[in-house]
Amino acid sequence: MRVKPILLAALLSIALPAFAKGDAEAGKKKSEPCKACHGENGMSASAEFPILAGQHQDYITHVLNHYKNGKRKNPIMQGQVANLTPRDIDDLAAYYSGLKGLSIKY
Repeated sequence: MRVKPILLAALLSIALPAFAKGDAEAGKKKSEPCKACHGENGMSASAEFPILAGQHQDYITHVLNHYKNGKRKNPIMQGQVANLTPRDIDDLAAYYSGLKGLSIKY
């Protein structure tokens, strides 16, 4: 009988959001400065600035931390992230990863 794996999967799907880092609502409030380049709701109108909506949360966290510690070089982004706390970064990542991004038609 395969009840245990199904039950385990169901319990994990309910529990995983509780372990997710960041608060999307707080991230939405903190995203105001980001809108100037990345657009309303993370949908940049210019190819010069990446679309953040729908990006993976871990990727956003990783990239913002790299701008903050200097591994990625961009004077604008380094200035933007200079005062962000780890919690701010987690909140922004939670917000942008939860937005609907571009979709690809097959």
